[in-house]
Amino acid sequence: MSNNIVHHLIQSRVSLAPMAGITDYVLRSLIRKHSKSCLLTTEMISSEFLAQVKGGDIIKRDENHSPISYQISGHKPHLMKAAAEYLSPIADMIDINMGCPVNKVVKSQDGCSLMRNPSLAADLVKAVKDGTDKPVSVKFRLGYTFDELNFVEFGQQMQKAGAEFITIHGRTRSQMYSGNADWKSIRKLKDNIDIPVFANGDITSIETALECLETSKADGIAIGRGVLGDPTLLYRIEQYLHKGEFIQPPSLEKRLDMLKWHLDEEIKLRGEKVGIKFFRKFYPYYIAGIKNAAKIRSILVTEDNYDNILKTLDLLLSV
Repeated sequence: MSNNIVHHLIQSRVSLAPMAGITDYVLRSLIRKHSKSCLLTTEMISSEFLAQVKGGDIIKRDENHSPISYQISGHKPHLMKAAAEYLSPIADMIDINMGCPVNKVVKSQDGCSLMRNPSLAADLVKAVKDGTDKPVSVKFRLGYTFDELNFVEFGQQMQKAGAEFITIHGRTRSQMYSGNADWKSIRKLKDNIDIPVFANGDITSIETALECLETSKADGIAIGRGVLGDPTLLYRIEQYLHKGEFIQPPSLEKRLDMLKWHLDEEIKLRGEKVGIKFFRKFYPYYIAGIKNAAKIRSILVTEDNYDNILKTLDLLLSV
């Protein structure tokens, strides 16, 4: 598909980076309430899983979710092609995960382990291209370890195989999420390939977004953990990039409103018991920086009763 389509998909210069167990249907919907044009990305969807279980909440989307990229993982070309075929009717882009650093993913020969096997990675891109008429993108890291910084050659090979868009996380697999993202290295990739590159890692504010874009010279930025506790971040960065308008981060009251909406929608999606437990991972981000946050967090992450959760949240506003 032409670069015009890719250009249209990424015109906001901002995308939601995929995060397993985080960027689900509800969080994507919450991001879209604020940003109408950023590229949303699903959490990682295993091609092995899709071959066995068709559909489910993991692929759920609304009409207004476009532009949306569906991220798939795997190492078997025929299953990756099948996953692309299955997701194409609902996707605006298909993204291939070659950056996940988690042990169980890497041990399965998926995620960042593919950076050690560029020929298989290229075959996967070709297989996905065979399975879709939508643009195909790849997300990867700087390399598996600091001794294997092959991101430039790897990016070139992915482009040659047919990838039309790249997101690169400025860390190695061995770093996981520690240390600082290396935005300078991302510029080396940008200088050596012809397709759009989005930079990922450590973007938590308008200021860090601008610094990353200046340092990396990337076409845009992909934000993952930075949206946790602040689903307005992508919208606020877009507004600054396109209109020069600096919008302040949301107040505590607004953050708690978003928290409640997020919690309520997870309960609608998963049922009350599962939804409340699933949501516990989000509390620390929404209440970060608040007086007595640690104490209140310890109450929230063990509370099973919805009314008690609301009472605890109301206490935050009365502090």
